Amino acid sequence: MAQHCGYARVAYNAALTIFRNALQDGEWKTLYDIKKEFNAKKREIFPWCDDMSQNASKNAIHHFSDAVKRWKSGQNRFPKPKNRSGKHSYQADNGTNSVKVYKKRVKLPAIGWVRMTEELRWTGDIGRVVVSRKDDKWFVSILVHTDEGNSMVQMPLIDDRLPVGVDVGINTLATCSDGTKYENRRPLKVYLRKLRRAGRMLSRKTRFSNNWHKARKRLASIHYRVSCIRLDSHHKTSTSIVRKASAIGIETLNVSGMLKNKKLAKHIADASLYRFLTMIKYKAERRGIPVTEATMFFASSKTCSSCGHKKTELDLSERTYHCGECGFTCDRDVNAAINLCPS
Repeated sequence: MAQHCGYARVAYNAALTIFRNALQDGEWKTLYDIKKEFNAKKREIFPWCDDMSQNASKNAIHHFSDAVKRWKSGQNRFPKPKNRSGKHSYQADNGTNSVKVYKKRVKLPAIGWVRMTEELRWTGDIGRVVVSRKDDKWFVSILVHTDEGNSMVQMPLIDDRLPVGVDVGINTLATCSDGTKYENRRPLKVYLRKLRRAGRMLSRKTRFSNNWHKARKRLASIHYRVSCIRLDSHHKTSTSIVRKASAIGIETLNVSGMLKNKKLAKHIADASLYRFLTMIKYKAERRGIPVTEATMFFASSKTCSSCGHKKTELDLSERTYHCGECGFTCDRDVNAAINLCPS
């Protein structure tokens, strides 16, 4: 599987080289032209590729073509070459139902049957199959096209549900309009000392030596632990919110703008607020719960939830909201959540 990841990487970089050289000569290479040129030279440049599944290289070139389309439309920058120290993954399928799954086993092209830790939860036609590695653990992501009788829509689990507004933050991951608070576990802050120490140990090792590989694995395992804690917290919190709501109101965050604050950037990135709100949206969609997103410039924290008066200034250190017009006093985050709650 690691060899297939390397094959996908070199195929992507080869497609990038072909396309870049064509641009310098004033030509435009299509996906078909790039695949044709790569297939004509691949066995000469990469003699070991005959032992690999050609799905890895074909899908990698298709991914490069998608990157070029996004660059041409102005969505992304020009594609960059993939580094061997980056993410290790490859797409193994060759169309619908080209990869077989039976109970706790998956049959990967050119590799054979591989055991999985759990069975596939959905039935239907198997589409995209992506194999990836995280912390020397291998994962397979399987896209299943379900039929109408096997839809993913789930009914709400609680009958006495009310509309809920959700305000997200750094110290408190989510504050609901009913006063419920979910604390942010902040795993990066907890493991930062271990990460720094593991990074120093890695920097002292000779690159690609045995000790370097051991130190790299140690550092990767800590990063993986941090991501797992964060993901677990997000899943539990978002599921708890969705289960008790008949409608959900959330805010629209400008995360890229928030990360420009040098004092809070690390803590904002540790909270991963955008992914948390995305979880709430797709889980609510599964249960048929409407989600209302406030506009990006809606001042939920500065607006009084009782009379609607809006403050001109509100310091981050003021954790209790006090309205100078009607005298309403409330927790700052709860006040913002009430303002976000759909009527």
